[in-house]
Amino acid sequence: MGVESARFVRASLTPTETEEMVVVDGLADELAGHLQASDDRIGVAHVHGAQSGAIQSIVADLLRDQLGFGEEVVLTPEDGFVTGARPDFFYRISANRGILAEVERGGTVNNNHDLKDLWKAHISPDAQHLFLVVPNANWTATGGVRERPFIRVSNRLSAFFGDPRREIDVVSLHVFSYGYLDHSA
Repeated sequence: MGVESARFVRASLTPTETEEMVVVDGLADELAGHLQASDDRIGVAHVHGAQSGAIQSIVADLLRDQLGFGEEVVLTPEDGFVTGARPDFFYRISANRGILAEVERGGTVNNNHDLKDLWKAHISPDAQHLFLVVPNANWTATGGVRERPFIRVSNRLSAFFGDPRREIDVVSLHVFSYGYLDHSA
């Protein structure tokens, strides 16, 4: 199976953001370890037609129960935007600083949920970091690979980092994969 991760950070960080990244990277390492340790549970839960809640509950074991992320927290609306943004999980680093964590499944790429999650982090005054947990592969009813979200998400969201001209105000993005690359695993 294998959990992969990708880390993207703005090209230039303030001293406070640099210190903040130590906390964010530590939490990201813990999440990657939890996903790796949960390979078997995730493999059973991640099948064609399953709900994202099946994977979200496995991720919640760590984020909510061990690390103190809130679940389904309503974020402060940005001036001029009434979004009612409610990420799967939210971790407050300090006042008005935090991490959104989203768990996606079937609509990750074909319904642009990855871009919606990045947008949610971008317009939220409470969030500067995003943890995005996506499948290695999604399946057809016959067991074939329909798409490989981790690769697509990592490639397309990387465009928002590394070049100040393209960057948005999200400081960092960590993308994590879960699930089998093929059903023979």
